[in-house]
Amino acid sequence: MLKSSISIRMSGLGGQGVVTAAHIIGGAAVMDGKFSTVNPFFGAEKRLAPAESYVRISENSIYERGEIVYPDIIMVFHPHVITLGKSYTMPFYDGLKDNGTVLINSETPLDLGDEDKLNLRKRKANFFYVPATSIALEVAKTELSTNMAMMGALLAVTGIVSLENLKESLKERFGKKKFIASATTAALDDTMKAKFAKTDQLIEKNMEVVRKAGEQVNPVRNFA
Repeated sequence: MLKSSISIRMSGLGGQGVVTAAHIIGGAAVMDGKFSTVNPFFGAEKRLAPAESYVRISENSIYERGEIVYPDIIMVFHPHVITLGKSYTMPFYDGLKDNGTVLINSETPLDLGDEDKLNLRKRKANFFYVPATSIALEVAKTELSTNMAMMGALLAVTGIVSLENLKESLKERFGKKKFIASATTAALDDTMKAKFAKTDQLIEKNMEVVRKAGEQVNPVRNFA
């Protein structure tokens, strides 16, 4: 990623690990020698409720916090963010900067309306799909690894953080010291740990998810 400052808006549903993904990406950026801030945003802490996280990464000190109104990158963790409007930001691409990137978890391209296609063309958006949940279920045997697949796709498309430090940040998140952003995220972390016999197995399987997702990112060449 050539830009000195990058902002990411992650939109998903409760239980998909949007907050966790933001924390891991932010941690990897710091390990890469950059500056980063991470801010989660959600209403009711319940499964399938809208959830967003905002990540800022820069070569320089960051003084701005809170909601990202004009993102360089938008990550959509579930198609319902778009198809059912389960999002705090509507339309889902609102504020996307020109030549920005959109990455969506979906098996196939979604049927976007003509107005949305026109607006995305005007923004010269770089649009990508990845079957993140399917990869998570196939490799890690749990949909809780969907966020890892989304991060793998993000790295493949942007190179925003190094793969090595993504792994180190993952280790830090699921190591012996419990990280608590909220009661729900702590519970999800515990559920994820319970899926694997050892932490090392959790790390390796999820890094396999990251790598496989990076190989299965599909670009949309146009919106005709």
